[in-house]
Amino acid sequence: MDAKPTNSPKTMDSTAKLYDRATSTILGAIEPSPSPTGRPRVGDAVYAPRTARFDDGARALSEDEMRRVAPSIFAARPHASRSERFRAIPTIEVLRGLEREGFVAVGARQSASRDASKTDYTKHLIRLRRLDDAQKYRVGDTVCEIILRNANGGTSAYELMAGLFRIRCLNSLVARIATIDSIKVRHSGDALQKVIDGTYRVLGQADAVLAAPLDWSRIALDCDARAALAASAHLLRFGDAEGKVATPIKPEQLLTPRRADDRADDLWTVMNVVQENVMRGGLSARAPASTDQHGGWRRGRVVTTRAINNIDRDVKLNRGLWGLGERMAASFGLAA
Repeated sequence: MDAKPTNSPKTMDSTAKLYDRATSTILGAIEPSPSPTGRPRVGDAVYAPRTARFDDGARALSEDEMRRVAPSIFAARPHASRSERFRAIPTIEVLRGLEREGFVAVGARQSASRDASKTDYTKHLIRLRRLDDAQKYRVGDTVCEIILRNANGGTSAYELMAGLFRIRCLNSLVARIATIDSIKVRHSGDALQKVIDGTYRVLGQADAVLAAPLDWSRIALDCDARAALAASAHLLRFGDAEGKVATPIKPEQLLTPRRADDRADDLWTVMNVVQENVMRGGLSARAPASTDQHGGWRRGRVVTTRAINNIDRDVKLNRGLWGLGERMAASFGLAA
């Protein structure tokens, strides 16, 4: 059955428009930017230092290590450009509180800043995990980690998210599968208390999301459903504010597995394949031929997608992809 995306209301913002169009594609088909030198890069493989291993070598990042890769974690005051109403949320204090709850930082990075005075206040992203000596992991296992995003320079609200990651190797390499529940707190009013209250909600959700791999792996997708999922993800990744796609990359390219054990048709595996192709980049296609100003034929150039390295884009795409998976699962009578 062919899927026909529907237009979203004009009052919705561009992200909501794309998500609405993408999810309607699914339902219609199955129902009658670079990091500074010396700092970790992120894309599908998320800032994975040796401390984030999945064997006996795993350990928490020390505060000295965090200060080297993401000094803005330690900002205790807002940047001088902020008004008196702006309330700083010191990330290091939140991390110390989360450590008391059993979550420790195993990876960190921060964005580059064009303004040198904001280097110690800019946006940063941190991976946190419970280090359980009794837990034995294998390549391909899914783990739940907490992702913290914050900035005290006015470029980001405080946000704490529960995320799913698939282990690629025991040396610490993981692929972000999804960003699930989250709380966001603006830098105003009683910000710190809101952070504390919201954190416990996300921690409570963290373990519950691990049911998705088992539930979604029982849903077999036919060709139409897989095509609909790919078309929806394609629109999220490449669509503009009006839902138009200009790239020569085709939706079916998102369904190409990159490893032998991903050659399956269940929802969980297909979602992993699509997510990896969306986030990792490396897909190539040739643009259509065109004519120049003199009417001469011009061969189209080869376009290759890049990995998603921007912090905000990374979170937004992962959250949108997870929403598509939830819609697909719900259409089969299952929820994440």
